[in-house]
Amino acid sequence: MGDAHRVGVVGLGVISRAYLDTLVGHPGVRVTAVADLDASRSAVAAAELPEARALSVEELLSSPDVDTVLNLTTPAAHAEIALGAIRHGKNVYGEKPLAVGLADARVVLDAAARAGTGVGCAPDTVLGTGVQTARAAVEAGSIGRPQFASAVMVTPGHERWHPHPDFYYTAGGGPLLDMGPYYLSSLVHLLGPVRAVIGAGGRLRSERVIGSGPRAGTRIPVEVDSHVSGVLEHVNGTLTTLTTSFDGVATTAAPIEVHGESGSLAVPDPNRFDGEVRLHALGDTGWRALPVSAGYADGARGLGLLDFLAADGERAPRANGELALHVLETMTALLRAAAEGRRIELTTSARVPAPVPLTAAAQWHGRTV
Repeated sequence: MGDAHRVGVVGLGVISRAYLDTLVGHPGVRVTAVADLDASRSAVAAAELPEARALSVEELLSSPDVDTVLNLTTPAAHAEIALGAIRHGKNVYGEKPLAVGLADARVVLDAAARAGTGVGCAPDTVLGTGVQTARAAVEAGSIGRPQFASAVMVTPGHERWHPHPDFYYTAGGGPLLDMGPYYLSSLVHLLGPVRAVIGAGGRLRSERVIGSGPRAGTRIPVEVDSHVSGVLEHVNGTLTTLTTSFDGVATTAAPIEVHGESGSLAVPDPNRFDGEVRLHALGDTGWRALPVSAGYADGARGLGLLDFLAADGERAPRANGELALHVLETMTALLRAAAEGRRIELTTSARVPAPVPLTAAAQWHGRTV
């Protein structure tokens, strides 16, 4: 990466701490600026960072001391901040989803293409040893030719622990747009892009109650489907059944299972970097854990940005805008399919990112990513 890359962080909410823990002190990165609509948050963050200045959002976007903007705002602001960064000739790496709507996401990528700047997007958890070890097993033929898969995410909702959960239940939120990127990005790594979807959804409650923090007990409206199910038709012919829900308590289902002609694979939680990958081969009497064989070891939030910076024109960043756009279209198409009661063919595709070889934490924490 040459000289340390200068990063400015916009949005200093809950997730920013995890990113800063990864980035601050990394020899390839300097966090030079922070900004938030709440100026007091910026001041507190800057006071804890050795080289960062607290700026307004517009000051940060135009700052000559920032090469890449790390966009950690709420989903409704993702496109606006990304376009502001691009307008000033900066790369942008953001939290998922790429934008609230597909049209806005396309505008972001088109603007970046014209400006010659890069766009990256979470999730980066799929680059850890969990999903990457599973991918290595599929590509090695451990289950034979994949036939179908399932992906299941069930929780009672984030309002139980998040002090400001409102955005999870407005446009750009809901279980699919919030958690779906982890599962769908993993499925693209495992099985390739999606060509069509069918879907169904619903919302069982019109409001939620905040369970923690200074607003505990406050009721917030639910404006999006809190349960979404669907079937994904992958380009290679594999079918995935997907369920994402904020309406259940728990599930015994593996987060992702991939079933092939000669075996079945259980994939760990794609919202984590690690986890046990299990194989049940045809003829076996049970499941067995596979040794870790691929991925960034001991991964943490911000790893995708490091991978994005390390690509440096030699390869495509793994957490890239093209993949994020395809994942977003898959999700928005599922919501349309649920609303319209029909099968929808996608207009985007994505190249499967390069696999991640097994990379020790000391390597990606240091110089070699």
